[in-house]
Amino acid sequence: MSALLQEAAAKLLPDLLVEEEHLQFTRFSNGDALDLGCKLIDLAKQRQPFKAVTVAISRNDQLLFHHAMAGTTVDNENWIRRKTNTVNRLQHSSYYIGRLLASKGETTMEKNYMVPVADYACHGGAFPLFIRGVGCVGVIVVSGLRQDHDHELVTQGIREYIAEQERQ
Repeated sequence: MSALLQEAAAKLLPDLLVEEEHLQFTRFSNGDALDLGCKLIDLAKQRQPFKAVTVAISRNDQLLFHHAMAGTTVDNENWIRRKTNTVNRLQHSSYYIGRLLASKGETTMEKNYMVPVADYACHGGAFPLFIRGVGCVGVIVVSGLRQDHDHELVTQGIREYIAEQERQ
């Protein structure tokens, strides 16, 4: 990996950590999972050019929301599983972990975390479901776009949903 790519990845890390600090819920019910999941699907439909995504939201290993848009495949399910495993294990977004490794010139988690690439993915799109004062209780995942776009979509949805909760 080139020094320029490593430097670019390293520059993102502080912002990604701040994002994790700010995108925390005060509560998160099954109904919230449904509403947030639908919001993520709606946001995906608005993106141009349109590309289909799969969205999954779990809390304490219980799947609360799952939708695969027409045009997605079983490959998206595998990406969701692998990205979810990454967040559950390391309690950071999968994009943060990927950029952290890239900043060190690494491309997979196998060497640094001793986990099989078949079960873990350090590509963007999975974000910790943080409850403020509690910690990471689940994962919100998008799969189907470029990894930075998966990450942007999931964080945009969380940001907008938290803002809606705060207005209520």
